[in-house]
Amino acid sequence: MSSLGSFFSGSGMLIIMMIVLLLVMIIPQRKRDKKIKDMLASIKVGDRVRTIGGIYGTVTNIKDDIITISVGPDKARLVFARGAIANVEDVAVENTMEESNSK
Repeated sequence: MSSLGSFFSGSGMLIIMMIVLLLVMIIPQRKRDKKIKDMLASIKVGDRVRTIGGIYGTVTNIKDDIITISVGPDKARLVFARGAIANVEDVAVENTMEESNSK
């Protein structure tokens, strides 16, 4: 019994702390990474997206890892890498901006 007690007071506690660290930090990060990867893989033409730079636009063309989006009232086309897309938006941003300007 004394050898078991010395194990938990020394190296055993270190091992337990490392396992807890793994559970608390690494596993949630992997879940977030998988969610982002799935979101990037599911982008299709016509989706409203936000880039990591904060630019909102509509996807007009997808070719491999290159995504073309149209931006603004002039429908200017910008080309981004697929990884530069931060989020696929559910609500059209232009409509909410027009509503707030009319009030």
